[in-house]
Amino acid sequence: MLVEVCLEDLAGVRLAEAAGADRIELCSALSDGGLTPSIGTVAAALRLSSRMGVTVLIRQRAGDFVFDADELAAMVADIHAVRALPNPNGVAVGFAVGALRPDGSVDAGATAALVAACGEAPVTFHKAFDQVPDRAEALEVLVGLGVARVLTSGGSPSAVEGADALAALVAQAGDRIAVLAGGGVRPVNAAELVRRSGVREVHLRAVTTVASGSQATSRYDTGEREVTSSAIVAAAVDAVRGVAA
Repeated sequence: MLVEVCLEDLAGVRLAEAAGADRIELCSALSDGGLTPSIGTVAAALRLSSRMGVTVLIRQRAGDFVFDADELAAMVADIHAVRALPNPNGVAVGFAVGALRPDGSVDAGATAALVAACGEAPVTFHKAFDQVPDRAEALEVLVGLGVARVLTSGGSPSAVEGADALAALVAQAGDRIAVLAGGGVRPVNAAELVRRSGVREVHLRAVTTVASGSQATSRYDTGEREVTSSAIVAAAVDAVRGVAA
């Protein structure tokens, strides 16, 4: 079993690794669904991770997943910039990408361009997948494009609710593409999700709220922020590996 933790705080990189996570998805602006992190943030994460894989989210803006040519070019440039960074500990580096057509189907042309930019790095098609009208058809498109895994809740609000759909995707995928279950995954439901769906990889946010470090009031500071919780990561790891055992 593999556990991927979605995070945006650099302290969380160390915490997630120490708590047993296998991989992180590094993002920014998770309040907007996640955007591409800065190059400096990615470089820092690569220095901080000693063994844990780092998947970098590539998403140029918030909102829909229908990208124009300029937005696509910017994402390709971001991928190249990340690939050029030093990787002092030699950890596995991958990318999470996704692009849709106006009708919600996979934009094969845009996705192919993003996959090509990633070179040999493994590619995850992110939760844009949950907007496609035909998941079985979309999965075959992604297999054909060389995508390594798809992050999905089976089209439901949460992965547990979509467990049956996830099981169907796992059966269809075989060993051609991995199904990474994400969406509302928590330590309390992770074991049930794995048992019902048959997935071998789970993705979760593991956050707790802490007080702001600033004593000054500001319109940009609500007085608290979300950070990665090592306890939640460790509990999720224990839950899913208990099933695997």
